[in-house]
Amino acid sequence: MIDVSNIKAPGWQRVVSDLAVSMPDDRVFLLRLLSTLGQVSGAKQAVLFSITGPAIEKGPAEARPALAWPFPADIVDAQGRLAISQEELAGGTRTTPEQIDKFKDVQSAARSVAATRQVGVFSLEDAGGAFYDAGASGGGGAGGAKWFVIAAPVMGGLAHEAPALPLRGVITLLVESRSRQALQSTVALVEVLTGYVFTHEAQQALRRTKQASASLDLAARLISAMNTASSFKGCCIQLCNDLCRQLSADRVGLGWVQGSPAMWAVAQSVGRQRPEKRELHLKALSDTENLDRRMELCRRMEAAMEECLDQEQTVLYPQPAADGPGSDAVLSQTITHAHRELAKGDASMRIASFPLRVVDGRGERIVGVLLLESSGQTRLDVNATELVQATLDLVTPVLAVRASDDRHLGLRTWDASLQAAAWAVGPRHTAWKAAGIAVMLATAVLFLGRTTYRVGAPFEMQADVRRVVPAPINGVIASIPGGIEPGRDVKAGDVLAELDTREMRLQATEMLARYTEAQSKADEALRKGDSASMKQFSAQAEQAKARHDLAVLNIDRSTIKSPIDGTIIAGEIRDKVGAMVKVGDTLFEVADRRSMVIKARVEDRDISFVHPGQTGEVSPKANPAIAVPFVVDQIVPLSAAVDGVNAYEVRGRFVDQKPADWFLPGLEGQAKFNTEKRSFAWIVSRRVIDQLRVWLWW
Repeated sequence: MIDVSNIKAPGWQRVVSDLAVSMPDDRVFLLRLLSTLGQVSGAKQAVLFSITGPAIEKGPAEARPALAWPFPADIVDAQGRLAISQEELAGGTRTTPEQIDKFKDVQSAARSVAATRQVGVFSLEDAGGAFYDAGASGGGGAGGAKWFVIAAPVMGGLAHEAPALPLRGVITLLVESRSRQALQSTVALVEVLTGYVFTHEAQQALRRTKQASASLDLAARLISAMNTASSFKGCCIQLCNDLCRQLSADRVGLGWVQGSPAMWAVAQSVGRQRPEKRELHLKALSDTENLDRRMELCRRMEAAMEECLDQEQTVLYPQPAADGPGSDAVLSQTITHAHRELAKGDASMRIASFPLRVVDGRGERIVGVLLLESSGQTRLDVNATELVQATLDLVTPVLAVRASDDRHLGLRTWDASLQAAAWAVGPRHTAWKAAGIAVMLATAVLFLGRTTYRVGAPFEMQADVRRVVPAPINGVIASIPGGIEPGRDVKAGDVLAELDTREMRLQATEMLARYTEAQSKADEALRKGDSASMKQFSAQAEQAKARHDLAVLNIDRSTIKSPIDGTIIAGEIRDKVGAMVKVGDTLFEVADRRSMVIKARVEDRDISFVHPGQTGEVSPKANPAIAVPFVVDQIVPLSAAVDGVNAYEVRGRFVDQKPADWFLPGLEGQAKFNTEKRSFAWIVSRRVIDQLRVWLWW
């Protein structure tokens, strides 16, 4: 047996490994695929065309050259590495038609394959005919043509995802004339190698799935820990502590944009995409319960966070390279002045700042920034920042909800009102549109709406029948019957008090004796015929008789009685028993509560709207929730100054003749008189206009 393993075709293992290795970008893979196809097929030139337009039989597709192989030195160096950034490579503007041999024929082949989506071979002598229809013989070249164009479509996506996969582009290979069998072998190799695009798509999908799975797992752990906190501040501290432990970082800080939900809503309502001034405050720091924002470290961290907030993208310090392994063209262009200042003094320090984004009905907004520092074994590279950013995109909505729930009621009400208004009038200029509609409705109601104009005035409730019981004579209070006190119901004739009558009785007895004596002397003088003496003694008898009658009258008046049926509303004199009273001193007040009247004090500027027979309602201070109807009886035609206001007394009676038991004399409240119907604008402006007329004689 002879070992012939050294007959293996050289280079195929490298070709397979080059196409099967994971690529960071689709454009890099297409560049690798283009160069591989050009080398394997032995083509003079390979061109990648980007396809725009219908690309089907409905119309011609537009094929534009994107890349051409062999690559110039300004794209790929001698070792096959990219010499430009991936963004420049993706631009597709570095290849011009002048750089492509037989451009029109190659472009026509690309258009044809874009329409059929099948590998095609075209002879340049018959550029429109496919290889199998070109009449080529099996032995000496394909119909004697000098050049052939092999065009292969490059599909996108995975084969199982959709029946019609998107077309990424078309690769054309310009090859020299060769035998039919050799050309078929080349076409087969091209078909096999272009199939590696599905391997690349699968690797990219697997990479995205792993990254999403890792970020989802980390986000789930963080959210679970955050939900144990009772407040927004505790939620931020829990997030920083857990993220610091999960990533083995040195320090994690979280800054929050003050009032971000409401400020964003206001900014959108006036047509701005974001607030003019976004103030960011450091809310939490890992392994720190109470922090002082005046500390130098906190100030530097806030400056770095604001640098990230202003750029609205992730910031990594030190910045990665623009190309090569571990490169990122976007992160390499960020501004890192504040981050450099924060890392000053530690050469191994790596810092990453991540914007906390929320996407909802108001659009996308940044509500905070998370800053992560690491100087140990944990490396903050491009892949790590992608993982953390994806995790924070899942965690931030939970933080935003907790921050919104921790706001005071006024801000939450304003936010909810704007959301409701945005549903009604649209998401742009919400506040202005809602305010305009509110002003229009208010103006319409103000001038078109009419209601009863009601004149208000303070009132006092009094009894219609009330009597004052004074002292009838000078005397001493002897006794008061039991139960006679304010609040006691009495009948007409009930004894309220008694005065001391002993002196008056002695006086009556003395006057009676004088009367008898004078009358006897007058009779004796009449028998003697002494008329002068008789007249003198008769006058003395009459005087004694009058004094006796007066004493008897005062004795009768010493018993003080109730003049009417009613309730004693004043007169607490039980402590005055034995005290001297004079004629006219008020001892009691008795009122009949069965008939109560209303006495309102209406200002002179409103008296023209009040007239007898008018209705209204009164609301006593004892129960302002009720409104008791009444009718105006009369207006006293004399004003009086009360508390510096010139007012008239208006008397009214209740429509219901049986008021509540607690409607007592002296009860005060507010009376409302129902006048004619007026517009709201007239009611609101009446007093102002009247005052201006007085001032300006208008």
